[in-house]
Amino acid sequence: MRAVQAREAGGPEVLSSVELPDPEPGPGQLLVRVAGAGVNFIDTYRRSGQYLMPFPHVVGVEGAGVVEGLGEGVDAFAVGDRVAWNDAPGSYAELALVPAANAVRVPAGLDLTVAAALPLQGMTAHYLVASTFEVGPGHDVLLHAGAGGVGLLATQLAVARGGRVITTVSTPEKAALSSAAGAAHTVDYAAMGDLTAELPAAVRALTDGQGVHVVYDGVGRSTFDASLVSLRKRGMLVLFGASSGPVPAVDPQRLNRAGSLFLTRPTLGDYLATRAELEWRSAEVMGAAAAGDLDVRIGATFSLADAAEAHRALEGRRTTGKVVLIP
Repeated sequence: MRAVQAREAGGPEVLSSVELPDPEPGPGQLLVRVAGAGVNFIDTYRRSGQYLMPFPHVVGVEGAGVVEGLGEGVDAFAVGDRVAWNDAPGSYAELALVPAANAVRVPAGLDLTVAAALPLQGMTAHYLVASTFEVGPGHDVLLHAGAGGVGLLATQLAVARGGRVITTVSTPEKAALSSAAGAAHTVDYAAMGDLTAELPAAVRALTDGQGVHVVYDGVGRSTFDASLVSLRKRGMLVLFGASSGPVPAVDPQRLNRAGSLFLTRPTLGDYLATRAELEWRSAEVMGAAAAGDLDVRIGATFSLADAAEAHRALEGRRTTGKVVLIP
C-alpha cells in the first residue's frame, strides 16, 4: 500500500509517500480501504515533534472508508460497511487499521470524502456548542477563525441552537464564507494593530457594551488576551486549540478582575468518554450533513504524494473549511 511517512521530526519536507506492506487487522481492529483522510493540526504537531512520536511513523488519525477485514473479536461491523473515525494513527494511507471502538457508521447518502472531514472537526464543533457551553436563544458567541473547518461547522450548529455568532476572519473571502454559514457579524482581526484593545471594542459595540457570553478560541496565544476582554461578566472562554502557539501561564486573579469569568481547556477525548457519547455526537453531525442541514466545506483535496503541500497550506492559513487527502 501507499502511505505517507514522517521520517523524522521537522517541517512538511520530512513527509514522503512510501510503499509499505499491507497491514493485517489485530484483535479489535478493522482493516479499512481509505476513501479520504482528514488533515488536522494535530498531524502537524506530531510531524514537527511538538507532540512526542516515534519516527518514522505514518501520519494522520482521521478518515473514512470501507471495511475490508475484521480482527478477532469484532462483531459490531462487517466487511463492506462504510465507516469513519477520529482516532486511528496511520490514516494517511490506502489502508488503515482502525480500532472498532473508535469507528462509527457513515449514513447512507453521505459521500465518504465528506464523512472523512467530519469526525474531528464536526464532533469538536458539536461538543463546544452542545456541551462545554450550551448555546441557546439569546446567547452572543464570539468564534475565532470563522472560516476554518471547526469555525464554519460551529457557526452553523450555534445558530441552529438560537445563538448569535460573531466571528473573526482575516480576508474578505473568509468573511463571505463565514457569513454564508450564518455569522451575524464578521470582524477582520488581521487588520487590527492592537488586537487586545480593538477586538473587544468591536465586540462590545455589537453587544450593547456587554460583551459575549462565550468565546470559542482555537487560535491561542495571539487571541487569548482579546478573548478574555471580550467576555461579559460571568462569561466563559473555551480555549480548545493553539494554532498560533500555546498560551502562557495565566494568573487566576485575571478571571476575578475581569468579572468572575470561567476558563476551560477542553479536549475531544473527554467529550467522547463513552461509546454512547461517540455515537450521539457522530450521529447528530453526520446525520445533519446527510440531510443537507449542515454544510461541510471541503476547502482543498490533495493526493498522498502531495501531503507535504497540504501541511504547508494548513500551517500557512491558506485553507478554508477542511483539507482532505484522497489516496
